[in-house]
Amino acid sequence: MSLIASLGAIEIGLIFGLVALGVFLSFRVVNFPDLTVDGSFPLGGAVAATLIVSGWNPFLATFIALLAGGLAGCVTACLNVYLKIMQLLASILVMIALYSVNLRIMGKPNVALISEPTVFSMTSIGGLSDYWVQPLVMLVIVLIAKLLLDAFFASETGLSMRATGANARMARAQGISTNRQTVWGLAISNALVALAGALFVQTQGGADISMGIGTIVIGLAAVIIGETVLPARSLVVTTAACIFGAVLYRFFIALALDMDFIGLKAQDLNLVTALLVGLALLIPNFKRSYRRMRGNGKTKPSASINNGLAARKGEN
Repeated sequence: MSLIASLGAIEIGLIFGLVALGVFLSFRVVNFPDLTVDGSFPLGGAVAATLIVSGWNPFLATFIALLAGGLAGCVTACLNVYLKIMQLLASILVMIALYSVNLRIMGKPNVALISEPTVFSMTSIGGLSDYWVQPLVMLVIVLIAKLLLDAFFASETGLSMRATGANARMARAQGISTNRQTVWGLAISNALVALAGALFVQTQGGADISMGIGTIVIGLAAVIIGETVLPARSLVVTTAACIFGAVLYRFFIALALDMDFIGLKAQDLNLVTALLVGLALLIPNFKRSYRRMRGNGKTKPSASINNGLAARKGEN
């Protein structure tokens, strides 16, 4: 695989690292199976692309896209905690609704950004080419998002949110507003995903109405791969593992599609994703089985030896 292809894989991996952080927050921390990300990812892209084409500053357009994603997460959470709609059903309803919302925002199925300014085109690093600038800018953005998320988890509100996800009944007994924490959790989660969508369209040169298909699968794959490769009990390490899992996932995808002798094509992307996720899920089971076999294989004193020792002690 060429250097340019490797840098491109790292760049897209870092973008989906934001998606992985959002999915980790909703699925692991808040304990809310949120499928809204399939709609909030293209929502961020649609808002950013439309505003940039309309002449807005790319940084401001990206920030507004982030807020739009947070609003989508709030709607999902409110449907669940206040209207008592099931978690999965609430997220599916919002995801379906966002398809029409995104079409309404863009006014057409896709918006091109080929000749428009972007966050990356407005950032120059020592005269480096775009192949280097875009991954470096993404690395800075992802690190800032990770550090802010780590600081949030260590705060009083973050601890309340973690308690809500771990045991909502106990959290309510301690005086924590679990409904409010759920709303905040999904808002932050989908804001991160929308931010990823806004940055994604600026790297790809345009937004498309179907760009969000399979986002939740990629996010879950990144989280699972990261937790498998870097298992940890600290949230600081776990958030880093999510980002690393996203980069590793995209790198494996690019590597597999680059191997001509395998015969894989772009349309095989979902198949490769399923295989990677399945492998990541099987690895922990193999590890547990191996440890169990090693534990059973250790030599233990036989019953006859134990009986003989007991008899000698009785004679003495």
